[in-house]
Amino acid sequence: MPLAKPLSQSRVALITTAAPYQPGMGEQGSGAKYNAAAKFYTVYSDTTESVPDLRISHVGYDRVHTTAEDPRTWFPLAGLQACVKTGRIGALTPRFHGAPTNRSQRVTVETDAPELLRRCREDAADVVVLVPS
Repeated sequence: MPLAKPLSQSRVALITTAAPYQPGMGEQGSGAKYNAAAKFYTVYSDTTESVPDLRISHVGYDRVHTTAEDPRTWFPLAGLQACVKTGRIGALTPRFHGAPTNRSQRVTVETDAPELLRRCREDAADVVVLVPS
């Protein structure tokens, strides 16, 4: 479906599967092995005014052929902020949202997706960028 208005006039929301850093939950840095203890199980939201400390040690990705060293590759908030400054994007929503990765399709469809939609609508998003890690 085409955009209802140009991206330069649109309000953009960001949804990520990255998790807020949780001290005490084991290694979560860029070289960490898979760490199920760092998972989160409910939708969360945080401000788009700054770039928070998020991690992806809780998700499965190819740790042999890639790294998580550059968070801009899996959490592009700083890039989206720059696009707002240059006028490529009209605005960001006041907060971004975290989508849990607990591997239950039923919970994702029945609980998480409706909650994410509700929050994006509450933030008056025109467009959503979904960045699964």
